[in-house]
Amino acid sequence: MKEISYPIKESFYSIQGEGYYCGIAAYFIRFEGCNIKCNWCDTKESWNIKKKDFVSIYEIVSKVNDHKVKTVVITGGEPMMWNLYPLVKELKRKGYRIHIETSGSYFIKEKYVDWITISPKKIKLPIQENYKKINELKVVISDENDFLFAEEQANFIESTNCFLFLQPEWNNIFIIIPKIISYIKKNPKWRISLQIHKMLNIP
Repeated sequence: MKEISYPIKESFYSIQGEGYYCGIAAYFIRFEGCNIKCNWCDTKESWNIKKKDFVSIYEIVSKVNDHKVKTVVITGGEPMMWNLYPLVKELKRKGYRIHIETSGSYFIKEKYVDWITISPKKIKLPIQENYKKINELKVVISDENDFLFAEEQANFIESTNCFLFLQPEWNNIFIIIPKIISYIKKNPKWRISLQIHKMLNIP
């Protein structure tokens, strides 16, 4: 049987820079392919799928095994474009904790996944069913109109165990941060997420 492979833009060991698990050591697997292509995306190099970048599950897991790490973050691009089950199953067999970061625009098959983060995009909203499965909602704030969008997204969340984050768009960070702080003070169900990996200049 031919080994399953995936288009991987990059994989690396670093620090989680965003959201609830900000600050922990994690191994990142960034998939190629994106169905949304936001104009402010900071990983545009992951949009296009290249035949030469397909990597077997064996190779992917082998690279993870080279590091002293407990958490593997699967991100993109849009990782849910692909059937992740074979990869996730093998990573779990090796004892890793699996986190997935997605726009939610593809159906999330959450078996064996420990943590799911949805970062919704206006141009292609998450599938409604996915809101029931997530642990973390992370909304990028570029201007004041995005606060309304964030509230609309939060209204779909039924679980009281889902954490809500507002994250300043990096290119507009110093303008929007004071507005996010003020908004969270008035709406304390939200938390702020900062991209500390960019502040520290690490991958």
